[in-house]
Amino acid sequence: MSNTRVELPFHSLYGSSMNATLNPIDLSQLPTQHLQGIGSRLAEQLAKLGIYSVQDILFHLPLRYQDRTRVYPLASLTVGDHVVIDGHITTVTSPRVGKTRLLCQMRDATGRIYLRFFHVNPAQRTTLKEGAHIRCFGEVRRGQYGLELIHPEYRLISPDTLIPVEENLTPIYPTTEGLSQLMWRKLTQQALHLLEKGAVLHDILPDSVLQTFNFPSLKQALIFVHRPPADAPVNLLLEGKHISQKRLAFEELLAHRLSLLNLKQSFQLQQAHPLIKKDHLIAELINQLPFKLTTAQQNVLVEIDRDLAKPHPMLRLVQGDVGSGKTIVAAIALLQAIENGYQAAVLAPTELLVEQHYRNFDAWLTPLGVKVGLLSGHMKASVRRNTLAALAKGEIHIIVGTHAIFQKQVEFEKLVLIIVDEQHRFGVQQRALLREKGVNANFYPHQLIMTATPIPRTLAMSVYADLDYSIIDELPPGRTPVNTLVISNSRRDEVITRIHEACVSGRQAYWVCTLIAESDVLQCQAAEETAAALQQALSDLKIGLIHGRMKPKEKEDVMGHFKQGQLDLLVATTVIEVGVDVPNASLMIIENAERLGLAQLHQLRGRIGRGKIASHCVLLYQMPLSQLAKQRLAVMRETTDGFKIAQRDLELRGPGEVLGTRQTGEINLRVADLMRDAELLPFVQQAAYLLLKEYAHLTEPLIKRWLGQGEQYARV
Repeated sequence: MSNTRVELPFHSLYGSSMNATLNPIDLSQLPTQHLQGIGSRLAEQLAKLGIYSVQDILFHLPLRYQDRTRVYPLASLTVGDHVVIDGHITTVTSPRVGKTRLLCQMRDATGRIYLRFFHVNPAQRTTLKEGAHIRCFGEVRRGQYGLELIHPEYRLISPDTLIPVEENLTPIYPTTEGLSQLMWRKLTQQALHLLEKGAVLHDILPDSVLQTFNFPSLKQALIFVHRPPADAPVNLLLEGKHISQKRLAFEELLAHRLSLLNLKQSFQLQQAHPLIKKDHLIAELINQLPFKLTTAQQNVLVEIDRDLAKPHPMLRLVQGDVGSGKTIVAAIALLQAIENGYQAAVLAPTELLVEQHYRNFDAWLTPLGVKVGLLSGHMKASVRRNTLAALAKGEIHIIVGTHAIFQKQVEFEKLVLIIVDEQHRFGVQQRALLREKGVNANFYPHQLIMTATPIPRTLAMSVYADLDYSIIDELPPGRTPVNTLVISNSRRDEVITRIHEACVSGRQAYWVCTLIAESDVLQCQAAEETAAALQQALSDLKIGLIHGRMKPKEKEDVMGHFKQGQLDLLVATTVIEVGVDVPNASLMIIENAERLGLAQLHQLRGRIGRGKIASHCVLLYQMPLSQLAKQRLAVMRETTDGFKIAQRDLELRGPGEVLGTRQTGEINLRVADLMRDAELLPFVQQAAYLLLKEYAHLTEPLIKRWLGQGEQYARV
């Protein structure tokens, strides 16, 4: 949104001189500085909130409301009420003890209340005196002498002046330092005045859409939400479910969906090299596998094959629960690129996951004559140079790496396919950099995005509308459900005994250490101390340790020993969250489980239950537990279904946390809420296709209104 000042005559903004002969003011183009009270400093503060125009002020909606539409008798008050009262001050004291600087007793015909002030200026000492008649607003609390208001808003009432109460509910806006609620009310009042006097705020939604849902006009919705009448249904407003709020949320969700569909459309206009399935290498790989592909895997492979054969870039998200077999699906897609004479890249967020992918692809594909390379941040300089040279010459067919692949010196001879694992851990800009490493300026690489974090359908419909998406919703045969127990840390000795029994009987176990501290050093120190304590308690067992500060070779050696059965118990930090596959490990202890989110707990638990024997996950918690922690642990005990867990995670934490987008900026809704407004999403989907088909000229203004420059956020 432009912040350029539009010069307009002052009389055209205010007063009765505004008439139909003048060009109506477009509030989307009118800078905030044209409102009274906004100078350059305040304009800068508003800009930090993304508010540049008067339209933006109108789209800055209240969080809640106060009822100042009637005066309450003092005898009717109860603790917690937010009320307007009036009466006479009967006594004023300045206590010498404590923080209170002024304590006033106020009475009306029905009772009394106290007004307490901790900070007092000279004007207040002059105004708040015995006999003064005042009107106050504040929250009723229980105090030392009875009911009281602390630092209430107040004004003097003259004997000959009648002060009316508010006609509307009073809005409370989200704000920042330096912007008071009074200022917000003044600004929105001016903006609403302009709107009511004929200024333009285009109703972009077609009448057919408004009528279908019985939505009010944009003008009606904004006036209602900013200044609800005294008899408005407050509960509906507080829940965000009033029809006026739904109308605004619907329009914002529609703008986001249209932006993503436009992105998908533009992506499909780009050229890519079609990859025809030749089946020679793929058939060899499938024949040598010790397992059969599930029906779900085969269905997803058909969808990927169809996408890769097209002359425009594939952009597909594959969701699959922990252990559903996404890696072999990725391997088959990689072979389709190799069989057509091109290169491919596999990107993963952690060194451990990269190493796991490298080992899998190397074991599966090297016997087929495919050269698989590894690129990480901890390689020796000479090895790195040789890898980069081989990659640039096309001698390496598939490169597996972390964000190191983004670096400028990494060049491909003919990159045609990019597979990104756990994509939500990468920022938009990072993924865009890799995409630009495609074959050449005229051809873009195909992209396959994988996640083991199941995404609820409501979120996928909204946030990934630019992607085609597939779901692997079937676990391979032989996987046994994991039994989850939630146990207090006070029973730690029982848990250690259970580990001993499992390991003596030939099974293996994990002990996962978690710390709330972000420090790697502290986490590793905790893991080392835990490993030492467990070795002392279980002296006849072989115990290994793995954490994030170990060198890649050290981690690889420890994991190798554990896989080969040379270690009974592996003590680890959460670095083992993804990519570790040891079928003989049937027991996992997660210490301080209350500190982890549902998605991470589910990922960790997915490291066991990979063999045919019954597996158990013990969530060891420390008291006291917060309400949220209790809910999370209960969910883990109740289900192993990743999609059910993802839905509960969404309800408990919200979409920004679930998707990891608070950091990457991929979702930023001003009015709508994906959980609250989930029921609107199917209708938003229908309306988006209607607009693209019959009202294409409306899509750009709608996107610009709600996203501004933000429609570029997902161009990857």
